[in-house]
Amino acid sequence: MNTKRRNFIKTSAAVVAGAAVITPNILFGKDDRKVRMAFIGLGGRGRSHLKRCLERDDVDVKAICDIDPKAIEITRKMLKDAGYKNLPEYTDGELAFMKMLEQGDIDGVIIATPWVWHTKMACAAMRAGIYAGVEVSAANTLEECWDLVNTHEETGVPCMILENVNYRRDVMAVLNMVRQGIFGELIHLECGYQHNLRGVKFDPGAEFGEGANGEARWRTQHSINRNGDVYPTHGLGPVSSMININSGNRLMSLTSTASKARGLHDYIVKTGGEDHPNAKIKFKLGDVITTVIKTANDETITVQLDTNLPRPYSLGFRVQGTEGLWMDVNESIYLDGKSPNHQWEPAAAYLEKYDHPLWKKYGAKAEGAGHGGMDFFVDHAFVESIKRKVNTPLDAYDAAAWSSIAPLSEMSIAHGSEPIEIPDFTRGMWMKRTPKFALNDEY
Repeated sequence: MNTKRRNFIKTSAAVVAGAAVITPNILFGKDDRKVRMAFIGLGGRGRSHLKRCLERDDVDVKAICDIDPKAIEITRKMLKDAGYKNLPEYTDGELAFMKMLEQGDIDGVIIATPWVWHTKMACAAMRAGIYAGVEVSAANTLEECWDLVNTHEETGVPCMILENVNYRRDVMAVLNMVRQGIFGELIHLECGYQHNLRGVKFDPGAEFGEGANGEARWRTQHSINRNGDVYPTHGLGPVSSMININSGNRLMSLTSTASKARGLHDYIVKTGGEDHPNAKIKFKLGDVITTVIKTANDETITVQLDTNLPRPYSLGFRVQGTEGLWMDVNESIYLDGKSPNHQWEPAAAYLEKYDHPLWKKYGAKAEGAGHGGMDFFVDHAFVESIKRKVNTPLDAYDAAAWSSIAPLSEMSIAHGSEPIEIPDFTRGMWMKRTPKFALNDEY
């Protein structure tokens, strides 16, 4: 990595980390050169990131990396249709990404691979002086959480956890309401990932592992080996922004409890029959994992993982303060002294009134971008951060803190749901850091 570039990025990141409101054009000047982007992992999720970048006139794709020939073939056609010819492709083995990172003309890389590679690839990118945009969860172990933080601090290169739910339209409107004091002082928050993923963990039929399709090739193995909230960030990321985690507040401790594990076995039997070989597998992951977190400012957060049972999709948000609460399951709100006495109100009018400035500005561009448009915003924030040479709005400390709930919940469950301390990944800087997420109408 070029020494001048390393020092510039490091200084920029340090300055922005201490700024209450990011004003990159004033601090650093705007770079009109296109952002040179590369992609590691080109399955469905990786190609969706690529598609959005191909639609931008400020991004130049420089390289792609995947060891799946089918993924490369599909991606090659996407690039050809977008006018790219003979783009470098890195496909030779699991460490092919290392060669790609040495290419020398890459500003940022988006990582959308199986979970076990996220931290390794993000850290390698940072060491190469390349902005790392890493899909969720960013880490699987406490050691990996610290690797993200330590590598970011050693290199000064930003790492953004690509948590798209932080940018969901209703969530950002509620964040806007929180910041304007509509709910009073926040007391309790609930969230989670409640989504029937049995058709993802087994495809086709009751099959998983080598020879299966998509995430069934690797994701199901986590349900065999692990018992904890292995996918916490979709819920925890958004509520963390509402209570300023890592910027005036932090996650302090947790307890986790697991239910019995029945859902995946039942699905195998229903899909493949009682004699199917996979019906003999004993799954470790409880069907419902419930984690309760205490923060430094004495809020409580309940996080649930529920992906192995039949159910509609929901992230189960509840944001509750001294003046009222919002819940996404019933799309309702209650505000003391404003709502009918002891009655829910539809939240739609409030969400429209407090629509976040980012959505007001870019909502039209976000149409069709995936997951209700929020995928546009997470890629937009990553690209804009690189263009402006500033730290990302969701950073390495967020990636570590949110992702740490996975291994810590496993520890708590393994020890009879005992309380577990959550490390301070900022090493005390949370007391001085100021909020940075979505504080402008640019990114």
